Amino acid sequence: MDFETKAIHEGQEPDPATGAISTPIYQTSTYVQEAVGVHKGYDYARVANPTRSALQTALASLENAAHGVAFSSGLGATTTLMHLINPGEKVVLIADVYGGVYRMTSQVYEPKGYLFDYVPAPEFANLDEHLDEKTRMVWIETPSNPMLNVVDIRAAAAAAHAAGAILVVDNTFATPYLQNPLDLSADVVVHSTTKYLGGHSDVVGGFAGTNDPTIAERLTFLQKSLGAVPGPFDSWLVLRGIKTLAVRMRQHCENARAVAGWLEQQEVVEQVLYPGLPGHPGHEIAKRQMRDFGGMISFLVETEEAAVELVARTKLFRLAESLGGVESMIEHPARMTHASTADAPFAAPRNLIRLSVGIESLGDLLADLEAALVPAAAHAK
Repeated sequence: MDFETKAIHEGQEPDPATGAISTPIYQTSTYVQEAVGVHKGYDYARVANPTRSALQTALASLENAAHGVAFSSGLGATTTLMHLINPGEKVVLIADVYGGVYRMTSQVYEPKGYLFDYVPAPEFANLDEHLDEKTRMVWIETPSNPMLNVVDIRAAAAAAHAAGAILVVDNTFATPYLQNPLDLSADVVVHSTTKYLGGHSDVVGGFAGTNDPTIAERLTFLQKSLGAVPGPFDSWLVLRGIKTLAVRMRQHCENARAVAGWLEQQEVVEQVLYPGLPGHPGHEIAKRQMRDFGGMISFLVETEEAAVELVARTKLFRLAESLGGVESMIEHPARMTHASTADAPFAAPRNLIRLSVGIESLGDLLADLEAALVPAAAHAK
């Protein structure tokens, strides 16, 4: 089946009891057993829930994964994946990793003896130089948050595997509609389903998919044992969201291409970071491994003050700490999503603005940005 068909049908058969075409919300904490240990595959809702099972099947199919595990948040998925390694072992991460991940690795796991090395995206061409006998995992975002860096997934997988490590790819920005890391030899793909997969800014969730049965068995055990599971209603909301993922992503990409090109023409914009621009350093890699370039854009203005003032002036681009919804959003990463990296050598630039370009009318979005940039232009003069 093609992507659009899988998103609507995979794991989502009509309810056999009633014929309901929408997957039921199994709002229950436990299940009645016929006898001790005799049941229909469900005994306690933390372990399994039919609505969550449908979500896991559907998302796994979109990532061409044999196994899928859903979580209560993207960080819930990240926490669980970090339990695949032990204190004294090392994870190599892309340096401009999501601020919440850096907060977790630097403030939660490093004090427990876990080792982390944060490698700038351009140095991934020589990734093998950063891997040693302690390395057990390589963690990349591509495109990355918030710098929109692009990493060659297949090359990173080859280097990781040669060192005896696994490659985890955070595919949140690209979504499975634009990129499938497992097809490029990654071992695990991870998502914050809060973002494009849910798509309507009304749910928080996470997901990990893999084709490795050993990793899948361990993740399923950890999901049950650590308990960061999504509730049935949250699972249903993400299921509903992915049905329209393909059509939404096409519009996100179309709008973002136009916005990025327009921003490049603005005098007060010093640099636009978008993989779809021919001048982006990762453009050619993105063309090879992505089907389009996504809806996320970052850009630099002259000063931090100008950035903070600008993000407060937009009307349609809502000032908010999230992304991937149908509505456009704008933020100042250094003070918002990536504030935890302020003291790191790879802190988000203070003059950086991040856009999540929604699916509204392109003309309205450009008019909103133009109105916000006009005072900045006057100030620059």
